[in-house]
Amino acid sequence: MKKIAIFPGSFDPFTNGHRNIVLRGLRLFDQIIIGIGHNSKKKRYFDLEEMIELISSSFKGYDNISVITYDELTADLAKKLGANYLLRGLRNTTDFEYENSIAQVNKHLNNDLESVFLITSPEFASVSSSIIREIHRYGADISGFVPYKI
Repeated sequence: MKKIAIFPGSFDPFTNGHRNIVLRGLRLFDQIIIGIGHNSKKKRYFDLEEMIELISSSFKGYDNISVITYDELTADLAKKLGANYLLRGLRNTTDFEYENSIAQVNKHLNNDLESVFLITSPEFASVSSSIIREIHRYGADISGFVPYKI
């Protein structure tokens, strides 16, 4: 059976840390679907269509990585796509607390869905999308934090 994982997030923006998690996830999964979800609590900073293109271009040559958008429960999306795994990265204990709660709810909604957590590589642990947005907002160069040019 093919091991399909969804890597869900708002990815505003998609960072080198996110890319690292996806590439490391390929050691565990046959296919990874990067799912850009709609978060009702967040207003996007970077254009969604542009982000889809930028993420896709950063994985050119990887036929087993795709990028989609969705506006539904991640557990329902997983059922629809035949994915039995969620891939998530953890930078710190705060991330763990948040992700643990979400994983429990997802398991309740879809008993076949397993959450798999990878610890962020040390060189990416201190960087978050919100920090990158702030740097960009004030006109500073973010090229060292993202796998594409903006």
